Amino acid sequence: MPKATPPTSQPSQASQASQPERRTGPGLRERKKIKTRQAIRRAALRLFAEQGYEATPVDRIAAAADVSTSTVFRYFPAKEDIVLTDEYDALMAEAIRERPRDEPPTASLRHAAVGLLGPAAGAEREELLARLALVRQVPALRARMSGGLADSGTLLGEALAERSGRSPDDFEVRVAVGAVLGALREAVFHCLDHHHPPTATTTSTARATATRANAMTTAIDRALDLLARGIPL
Repeated sequence: MPKATPPTSQPSQASQASQPERRTGPGLRERKKIKTRQAIRRAALRLFAEQGYEATPVDRIAAAADVSTSTVFRYFPAKEDIVLTDEYDALMAEAIRERPRDEPPTASLRHAAVGLLGPAAGAEREELLARLALVRQVPALRARMSGGLADSGTLLGEALAERSGRSPDDFEVRVAVGAVLGALREAVFHCLDHHHPPTATTTSTARATATRANAMTTAIDRALDLLARGIPL
């Protein structure tokens, strides 16, 4: 998964004040890459929904996205990566960095995770839910997901370590990140296993997406609250 480069030192108050003015969006070349990556992923998800994951070869995905097969593999080294690779880890890490430093870690992580499922996420929310459902359904995706979780843990650990003044390799930081990632995964999978909204039609797609997103948000809240209370069973 993509990684964000964390700051190596705390910027001065003056530099913090001027930081927003220095931020610029991606350049033309990067925007083209993002557009191509999105086209490949959307074409793949459409075909997976129509034909099934296993029955959809990469060359068919390439044709649907109007790119070459080699281009697909340049952006996604393996078919599984089309579903698993995204920019959300970096977005979550940035969201954690922007939270108050005296806020409990579980509250900051909850804010970052739920932000991806809120209405502000727009069409990307529907895509994220479709990808999560595929991961739950396809054993090959779940198997490859473990490597992605390790990368996610590294990125989130760096963000939490900055907040607490600890090293990302600190024992407590690593255990906390591992516990949170495990809780998030099980909350998402539990929701997918037990919450089945009505099949979406053209007019009800947005409502079905919102219903599932709300159920997943509730599951995430329950999981993180369980951690915050010391896992009383």
